[in-house]
Amino acid sequence: MANKRFVVGLGEALWDVLPEGKKLGGAPANFAYHASQFGLDTIAISALGEDELAAETINALKEHGLNYLMPHVPYPTGTVQVTLTGDGIPAYEIKENVAWDNIPYTPEIAEIAKSCRAVCFGSLAQRNVTSWATIRQFLDDTPADCLKIFDINLRQQFYTKEVIEESLKRCNILKINDEELVVIKRMYGYDDLDMRGICEKILEEYGLLMLVLTCGTNGSYVFAPGLTSFQDTPKVKVADTVGAGDSFTGSFCAAILNGKPMEEAHKKAVAVSAFVCTQNGAMPTLPESLLNS
Repeated sequence: MANKRFVVGLGEALWDVLPEGKKLGGAPANFAYHASQFGLDTIAISALGEDELAAETINALKEHGLNYLMPHVPYPTGTVQVTLTGDGIPAYEIKENVAWDNIPYTPEIAEIAKSCRAVCFGSLAQRNVTSWATIRQFLDDTPADCLKIFDINLRQQFYTKEVIEESLKRCNILKINDEELVVIKRMYGYDDLDMRGICEKILEEYGLLMLVLTCGTNGSYVFAPGLTSFQDTPKVKVADTVGAGDSFTGSFCAAILNGKPMEEAHKKAVAVSAFVCTQNGAMPTLPESLLNS
């Protein structure tokens, strides 16, 4: 793995236990998988237990052709109970004190950080002090030109203002949805600002390259200094929305790294996530039409 500049998904490795059975999930693997479909060298970094589910995780990662760096730790491999509402929207029950809460900062992980090309991380994997320290150290050890995408992913009660603040200071791209933006509005006292105003304030205050705002069926925006892109959300027959956000981030990141302008990267991300919504599970194979357009 030496000398490669990897695109990294960093954080939770877990199984989504869905009504129809369990599927490998977790934003890092989903992100890395989708970015890899566009020809990038990707790797998912997390931690696994010393249990049967860890072996199943490794088999599933191999089946998807994913590179991984997931040390074994004496905690159970992560699971999430997923129930779907009538319109395919997932509700999550996330098990605590599991392997991905305890990601060690190993020399191998530090080595990847030093030559990292892009990394995507969220707030969920920072709910426990061990993984929080590892993620911060990883981000601090990346090269100056590394894209650091904070896909905020606020889940249940698993976030604090401190975690969000430290992450915003370390990222250069923020991805957030409209519901999460309401939480940030309250947390930071941005009461006098509308949605766009909040996004522009965060962009400026933290010196971000870009801020991606997704609004479900109401479209999505990408803000950059002096530039705004808007895309409508395509109307599709939804199977489930699990992993759709990660596919958006993975394909957006891949397009930017492959030299596409922001608007084009945005368009691609919208098309990919719309396709993923029509499929079951988070890691469908993308059709050639999406990969080559």
